[in-house]
Amino acid sequence: MHTKIIFLDVDGTLVDYQGRLPDSARLAVRQARANGHRVYICTGRSRAEIYPFLWEIGLDGMIGGNGSYVEDAGEVILHQMMTAAQCRAVVDWLQARGLPFYLESNSGLYASVDFASGAADAVREYSCRKNGDDGTMTVQQAFPDMIYDGELYRADVNKISFVLRSIQDYEDAAAAFPDLKAGTWGGSGERALFGDLGVKNITKAHAIDTLLNHLHADRADTIAFGDAKVDIPMLKYCAYGVAMGNGGDEIREMADLVTDDVEQDGLLHAFCRLGLI
Repeated sequence: MHTKIIFLDVDGTLVDYQGRLPDSARLAVRQARANGHRVYICTGRSRAEIYPFLWEIGLDGMIGGNGSYVEDAGEVILHQMMTAAQCRAVVDWLQARGLPFYLESNSGLYASVDFASGAADAVREYSCRKNGDDGTMTVQQAFPDMIYDGELYRADVNKISFVLRSIQDYEDAAAAFPDLKAGTWGGSGERALFGDLGVKNITKAHAIDTLLNHLHADRADTIAFGDAKVDIPMLKYCAYGVAMGNGGDEIREMADLVTDDVEQDGLLHAFCRLGLI
């Protein structure tokens, strides 16, 4: 089979919503790479959240920050960050508004002092919705390496996530910072749990295009896997798009293939159906 370039979202695609990596997903990636295919994660996470157990699968590289960072075989191909002035302005605005937040940098995740308590309800609700459990996930479990005493005025920030009390917080953030890209995540339907602000004109699709140019590779050889609305541009850009069974309605409706849930070996089943392994 001609070599394919595979792009995997992380949360809800490669790992489940509690961050657990199914053995079948590890097997799928390793066998695909043994067959000569290239595998990259393409995620909203920053590099600091790509823990060793993910790299140990054997990845060719990553796209992080929803497209602001591109790495191939350890080489940084693209890294677009917020300016120090933009970071300071957002931090001041969120603190004045009383919204708990954290800064996403490749060097770490840096939280406001009130994040552990202020994000507890949102994390529990996220756990209930995505995992179908009783909402026992803690902020510490969700963000095991969060730094609470770090500098918040920074020049190395990919994006900033913050707790939403209501959708109005997102709308006001988007209006207050037209020079940044505003988004939401963690939601089901129209009810989002977190907002975020990051570099404008950045998407996973743009990052994939940048990587393909670096690799001198053909878009016709790309396959993307995702579960959320933010993954739709990636699936549209790539030659073939696969939605996880646990994905939202919008991505499942536009995908070329809908596989099983992440916890039901969906990645492995799709790799088999597509002849990657």
